[in-house]
Amino acid sequence: MDERLLKQGMFSWNELMTSDVEKARKFYAELIGWTTEELQMEGGNYTVIKASGEEIGGMMTTPPQAEGVPPHWGAYVTVDDVDATATRAKDLGGNILVPPTDIPDVGRFSVIQDPQGAALALITYLKRD
Repeated sequence: MDERLLKQGMFSWNELMTSDVEKARKFYAELIGWTTEELQMEGGNYTVIKASGEEIGGMMTTPPQAEGVPPHWGAYVTVDDVDATATRAKDLGGNILVPPTDIPDVGRFSVIQDPQGAALALITYLKRD
């Protein structure tokens, strides 16, 4: 990942949560020309989206804990400390929709909701040497 995307406040990843990853993969490949790569992850497969060979986002099947949530795109913003930032969001009148949670080999994320109801994913990536 580009180092500049790992800095506080940068939009760093986009993710589609959907009921049918294969249909979505084919649609966006034909529409935009994205290519994809399947990764084996804890709990199932994850489809990485690439544009011009660069990883820009991913697609995943809606997990059981989000059953009933319609397919949607989510944006991730890098933060230095996801736990502190999620707590700060709550202090500022927002809600924590998904508490800070580890993503093995990636980092730690949380989904917050601002006081107006808009959701945003926060992420702190693991430090790479």
